[in-house]
Amino acid sequence: MATYKTKIIDKISRFFIDGQQNIIQSFMTLDTNAIAHEENWKKRKFFYGKSICLSGSHHEKSVANFSVVSGNKLPSASLNNIKLVEGDEFIASGLSVIAHPNNPNIPTSHMNGRIFVLLRERKIHDWWIGGGYDLTPYLFNRSDAILWHKNSKEFLDNYNQKLYKKFSKNCDEYFYLSHRNERRGVGGIFFDNFKFNDMDSSLLFLKNMFLIYQDTYNTIFNKRMNRPFSNLQRDFQLYRRGRYVEFNLLHDRGTKFGIQSNGRTESILGSLPPLVTWPNKKPKTIINMEQKLIQQTSKNWSKEIDT
Repeated sequence: MATYKTKIIDKISRFFIDGQQNIIQSFMTLDTNAIAHEENWKKRKFFYGKSICLSGSHHEKSVANFSVVSGNKLPSASLNNIKLVEGDEFIASGLSVIAHPNNPNIPTSHMNGRIFVLLRERKIHDWWIGGGYDLTPYLFNRSDAILWHKNSKEFLDNYNQKLYKKFSKNCDEYFYLSHRNERRGVGGIFFDNFKFNDMDSSLLFLKNMFLIYQDTYNTIFNKRMNRPFSNLQRDFQLYRRGRYVEFNLLHDRGTKFGIQSNGRTESILGSLPPLVTWPNKKPKTIINMEQKLIQQTSKNWSKEIDT
């Protein structure tokens, strides 16, 4: 007979795996030559996941990772306000998606949705959700940034008109490379320790966020995927991907949580692009392109959509 804990984990796992499949299928609808490699993995009971890596004519490397872990001791990368007492157990599960396109006209995108459940005396004592998404352009297009934020605001306004301003600010502050004094991209939304009146309503919020992410990103992807690009623009994309790598390895809490949990390394680092460069000396053309890009990504795009 399934235990109470098992039932919760099974429910959460089905939810995130459904979201994973839907997003990958939506990517493959545009990139019809893409091949998806799926791998189920398991470390131990209540610690397993599923990774799907997509590669094709337009998706150079796009990954959707689902995982769930349960235990009674939290990694240090967890939020500091989580307090476990003797006998407590936690369940942490989520879906993380990263899309690295071939064409530098298409931005890189990232999306994550997760849930944390605290069990005490074999019952749910507390729980909350977190996640968000952000967009990292290389060859900047204003209409893409506007659409990204406009759709985010409309999505969140359906729940509470105060959420977009808060979540957008969270995103700008979180996806920031302090060692470079740069934002990673044009932002999006980011939240943690958030919930509605019940778990089902909170999971529905994540589901709707998945849909907004995939619909908006696929719209941008579809408009840009056949646009021609030069060798210089491709070189610039590979160079700026380095910022993505630096953030994920130096700052990202999800990466640290996964490593400290002794998770599957291939999945944890699956978000890294297949090709990236760190040139010792940047040509002047690259420097000029970078200055223009940083000028655009430094804007407060939550205000730009109202202008």
